[in-house]
Amino acid sequence: MIIEYFFPTPIYIFDIPNATELNASLEKNIIEWSQKDRGVKQTNINGWHSTTDMASKPEYRTLVNLLYEAQKEIFKKENLDGEPILGNMWANINPKGGSNAPHTHPNCLFSGVYYVRTPENCGLLQFEDPRPGTNLYRPIKKEGIQDEKEYWREIFYKPVAGRLIMFPAWLSHKVFPNESDDIRISISWNFLQDKLHNVLKV
Repeated sequence: MIIEYFFPTPIYIFDIPNATELNASLEKNIIEWSQKDRGVKQTNINGWHSTTDMASKPEYRTLVNLLYEAQKEIFKKENLDGEPILGNMWANINPKGGSNAPHTHPNCLFSGVYYVRTPENCGLLQFEDPRPGTNLYRPIKKEGIQDEKEYWREIFYKPVAGRLIMFPAWLSHKVFPNESDDIRISISWNFLQDKLHNVLKV
Protein backbone atom coordinates (compact mmCIF):
# COMPACT_ATOMS: atom_id res chain seq x y z
CA MET A 1 0.00 0.00 0.00
CA ILE A 2 1.22 3.49 -0.91
CA ILE A 3 0.05 6.45 1.17
CA GLU A 4 0.67 10.02 0.04
CA TYR A 5 -0.35 13.08 2.04
CA PHE A 6 -1.13 16.40 0.34
CA PHE A 7 -2.44 19.87 1.20
CA PRO A 8 -0.60 20.39 4.51
CA THR A 9 -1.35 23.49 6.60
CA PRO A 10 1.77 24.74 8.37
CA ILE A 11 1.60 26.51 11.73
CA TYR A 12 4.90 28.02 12.87
CA ILE A 13 5.75 28.46 16.56
CA PHE A 14 8.61 30.54 17.93
CA ASP A 15 9.44 30.94 21.61
CA ILE A 16 11.19 34.25 22.24
CA PRO A 17 14.10 33.71 24.66
CA ASN A 18 14.24 35.86 27.79
CA ALA A 19 10.92 37.54 26.96
CA THR A 20 10.15 38.68 30.51
CA GLU A 21 11.58 42.17 30.12
CA LEU A 22 10.06 42.62 26.67
CA ASN A 23 6.63 41.53 27.87
CA ALA A 24 6.75 43.83 30.89
CA SER A 25 7.36 46.79 28.58
CA LEU A 26 4.68 45.68 26.11
CA GLU A 27 2.13 45.15 28.88
CA LYS A 28 2.73 48.58 30.38
CA ASN A 29 2.47 50.37 27.03
CA ILE A 30 -0.59 48.44 25.84
CA ILE A 31 -2.54 49.01 29.07
CA GLU A 32 -1.72 52.73 28.95
CA TRP A 33 -2.79 52.83 25.30
CA SER A 34 -6.12 51.15 26.11
CA GLN A 35 -6.81 53.73 28.80
CA LYS A 36 -6.41 56.59 26.29
CA ASP A 37 -8.00 55.06 23.18
CA ARG A 38 -11.36 53.28 22.98
CA GLY A 39 -10.01 51.05 20.19
CA VAL A 40 -12.01 49.49 17.36
CA LYS A 41 -14.59 46.72 16.95
CA GLN A 42 -13.46 43.76 14.84
CA THR A 43 -13.68 40.11 15.94
CA ASN A 44 -13.32 41.08 19.60
CA ILE A 45 -16.23 40.22 21.91
CA ASN A 46 -16.21 42.02 25.27
CA GLY A 47 -12.56 42.92 24.74
CA TRP A 48 -10.36 45.81 23.58
CA HIS A 49 -8.85 45.85 20.08
CA SER A 50 -6.41 48.69 19.35
CA THR A 51 -6.13 50.56 16.10
CA THR A 52 -3.96 48.74 13.56
CA ASP A 53 -1.08 51.23 13.40
CA MET A 54 0.84 49.59 16.25
CA ALA A 55 3.95 48.87 14.15
CA SER A 56 4.50 52.59 13.54
CA LYS A 57 4.87 53.33 17.25
CA PRO A 58 8.53 53.37 18.40
CA GLU A 59 7.81 51.63 21.71
CA TYR A 60 6.97 48.42 19.80
CA ARG A 61 10.00 48.41 17.49
CA THR A 62 11.75 45.52 19.30
CA LEU A 63 8.79 43.22 18.73
CA VAL A 64 8.41 44.36 15.12
CA ASN A 65 12.03 43.38 14.46
CA LEU A 66 11.43 39.95 16.00
CA LEU A 67 8.36 39.45 13.81
CA TYR A 68 10.37 40.25 10.69
CA GLU A 69 13.05 37.76 11.72
CA ALA A 70 10.43 35.04 12.17
CA GLN A 71 8.64 35.84 8.92
CA LYS A 72 11.90 35.85 6.94
CA GLU A 73 12.64 32.40 8.34
CA ILE A 74 9.24 31.24 7.08
CA PHE A 75 9.89 32.82 3.66
CA LYS A 76 13.12 30.82 3.47
CA LYS A 77 11.41 27.61 4.57
CA GLU A 78 8.62 27.98 1.99
CA ASN A 79 10.89 29.26 -0.82
CA LEU A 80 8.89 32.48 -1.12
CA ASP A 81 10.35 35.14 -3.38
CA GLY A 82 11.01 38.71 -2.25
CA GLU A 83 10.63 40.15 1.22
CA PRO A 84 7.82 40.28 3.79
CA ILE A 85 5.93 43.50 4.45
CA LEU A 86 4.23 44.05 7.79
CA GLY A 87 0.82 45.27 6.67
CA ASN A 88 -0.75 46.06 10.05
CA MET A 89 -0.45 45.19 13.71
CA TRP A 90 -2.66 45.63 16.78
CA ALA A 91 -3.03 44.77 20.47
CA ASN A 92 -5.80 42.80 22.14
CA ILE A 93 -6.95 42.85 25.76
CA ASN A 94 -9.52 40.24 26.76
CA PRO A 95 -10.86 40.65 30.29
CA LYS A 96 -12.87 37.89 31.94
CA GLY A 97 -15.44 36.70 29.39
CA GLY A 98 -13.63 38.34 26.46
CA SER A 99 -13.15 36.30 23.29
CA ASN A 100 -12.67 36.56 19.51
CA ALA A 101 -15.18 35.22 16.99
CA PRO A 102 -14.11 32.81 14.21
CA HIS A 103 -12.44 34.68 11.35
CA THR A 104 -9.76 34.77 8.68
CA HIS A 105 -7.53 37.62 7.45
CA PRO A 106 -8.39 38.29 3.78
CA ASN A 107 -5.85 39.64 1.26
CA CYS A 108 -2.89 38.79 3.51
CA LEU A 109 -0.17 36.13 3.35
CA PHE A 110 0.61 35.21 6.98
CA SER A 111 -1.05 36.27 10.21
CA GLY A 112 0.07 35.71 13.75
CA VAL A 113 -0.26 36.23 17.47
CA TYR A 114 2.25 37.00 20.20
CA TYR A 115 1.32 36.42 23.83
CA VAL A 116 2.18 39.08 26.40
CA ARG A 117 0.09 38.23 29.47
CA THR A 118 -1.49 34.79 29.80
CA PRO A 119 -3.11 33.88 33.12
CA GLU A 120 -4.33 30.31 33.49
CA ASN A 121 -7.59 29.55 31.61
CA CYS A 122 -7.45 32.82 29.67
CA GLY A 123 -8.77 31.42 26.37
CA LEU A 124 -7.48 28.78 23.97
CA LEU A 125 -6.63 29.58 20.36
CA GLN A 126 -8.51 27.25 18.00
CA PHE A 127 -7.76 26.46 14.35
CA GLU A 128 -10.26 24.60 12.18
CA ASP A 129 -9.63 22.20 9.31
CA PRO A 130 -9.64 24.47 6.21
CA ARG A 131 -11.08 21.75 3.95
CA PRO A 132 -14.87 22.25 3.94
CA GLY A 133 -15.60 18.72 2.75
CA THR A 134 -14.19 17.13 5.89
CA ASN A 135 -17.08 18.50 7.97
CA LEU A 136 -19.68 16.71 5.84
CA TYR A 137 -18.79 13.24 7.09
CA ARG A 138 -16.92 12.13 10.18
CA PRO A 139 -16.50 8.35 10.55
CA ILE A 140 -16.62 6.79 13.98
CA LYS A 141 -13.20 5.74 15.28
CA LYS A 142 -12.43 2.68 17.41
CA GLU A 143 -12.75 3.39 21.11
CA GLY A 144 -9.50 4.31 22.82
CA ILE A 145 -7.65 5.04 19.56
CA GLN A 146 -6.14 8.50 19.25
CA ASP A 147 -6.06 9.96 15.74
CA GLU A 148 -2.81 10.87 14.05
CA LYS A 149 -2.40 14.61 13.46
CA GLU A 150 -3.30 14.33 9.77
CA TYR A 151 -6.82 13.23 10.80
CA TRP A 152 -7.52 16.04 13.25
CA ARG A 153 -10.35 18.41 12.36
CA GLU A 154 -9.51 21.10 14.90
CA ILE A 155 -6.54 21.97 17.08
CA PHE A 156 -6.10 24.09 20.19
CA TYR A 157 -3.16 26.09 21.49
CA LYS A 158 -2.80 27.21 25.08
CA PRO A 159 -1.54 30.82 25.25
CA VAL A 160 2.03 30.99 26.53
CA ALA A 161 3.67 34.33 27.34
CA GLY A 162 6.65 34.90 25.06
CA ARG A 163 5.33 32.57 22.36
CA LEU A 164 4.77 33.69 18.78
CA ILE A 165 2.50 31.72 16.42
CA MET A 166 2.30 32.37 12.66
CA PHE A 167 -0.11 30.75 10.22
CA PRO A 168 -1.58 31.22 6.72
CA ALA A 169 -3.95 34.18 6.80
CA TRP A 170 -6.75 32.15 5.22
CA LEU A 171 -6.82 29.65 8.10
CA SER A 172 -9.98 30.10 10.19
CA HIS A 173 -9.36 30.62 13.89
CA LYS A 174 -10.99 31.92 17.05
CA VAL A 175 -10.20 32.63 20.70
CA PHE A 176 -12.25 31.06 23.48
CA PRO A 177 -13.53 33.23 26.36
CA ASN A 178 -11.13 34.23 29.09
CA GLU A 179 -12.27 32.32 32.16
CA SER A 180 -9.68 33.79 34.52
CA ASP A 181 -10.12 36.80 36.79
CA ASP A 182 -7.18 38.53 35.09
CA ILE A 183 -6.72 40.13 31.68
CA ARG A 184 -5.25 38.35 28.66
CA ILE A 185 -2.96 40.49 26.46
CA SER A 186 -1.87 39.51 22.98
CA ILE A 187 -0.64 41.17 19.80
CA SER A 188 -1.72 40.26 16.27
CA TRP A 189 -0.57 41.24 12.77
CA ASN A 190 -0.66 40.53 9.05
CA PHE A 191 2.27 40.09 6.67
CA LEU A 192 2.22 40.62 2.91
CA GLN A 193 4.67 39.58 0.20
CA ASP A 194 6.42 42.57 -1.38
CA LYS A 195 6.42 41.25 -4.96
CA LEU A 196 2.76 40.34 -4.88
CA HIS A 197 1.94 43.57 -3.06
CA ASN A 198 3.74 45.61 -5.73
CA VAL A 199 1.77 43.84 -8.48
CA LEU A 200 -1.50 44.64 -6.71
CA LYS A 201 -0.54 48.33 -6.39
CA VAL A 202 0.06 48.79 -10.17
